[in-house]
Amino acid sequence: MNTGYLSDKFGSALPYGDYVKTGTDEQQRRWQQVYDAAKLTDPQKQLVAGFTRDINVLIVSGIWCGDCVQQCPLIQRIAEANPKIDVRIIDRDAHKDLSSQFRLNAGDRVPVALLMAEDFELCAVAGDRTLHRYRSMMRSKLAASCPTGIGRPDTDEMAATLNDWLDEIERIQWMLRLSPRLRQKHGD
Repeated sequence: MNTGYLSDKFGSALPYGDYVKTGTDEQQRRWQQVYDAAKLTDPQKQLVAGFTRDINVLIVSGIWCGDCVQQCPLIQRIAEANPKIDVRIIDRDAHKDLSSQFRLNAGDRVPVALLMAEDFELCAVAGDRTLHRYRSMMRSKLAASCPTGIGRPDTDEMAATLNDWLDEIERIQWMLRLSPRLRQKHGD
């Protein structure tokens, strides 16, 4: 994937708060409800605060999407623990040229997070749900297509899903920290 293209898409994406403001009042309320409930533990904050490499996270989303409501605020909370993590969100339907390249299981699913290095080299693609989101759905409603995001998520599930996203971001941090090209660039 071309780094210039990804950089341009990242530049046209919105920071979390601006993206949430694109929703209706009810959509904004749902996103805010999850954001307010999402908390990193002190050890998680310490871990993230120690990250030294920049990570650009571009999330392909739909403001209407229940899975986005349940997960994007968690990613934002992780990013708030270290300014080295820059999260931007882009609308799936307004950017079909991007979202069509990241279809999952033959579907236009969201959220899909593109995790990139400081120079927009693609490191990983994650989404549409974490393992704990899928486990929760299996327990509650086998074969559900998409939760509504109307109700507040179970706090145990939220903590586990937050940890899933944190594990993925941590994995990318160590990938970047051990990258020969970045170690040479930064002299470390």
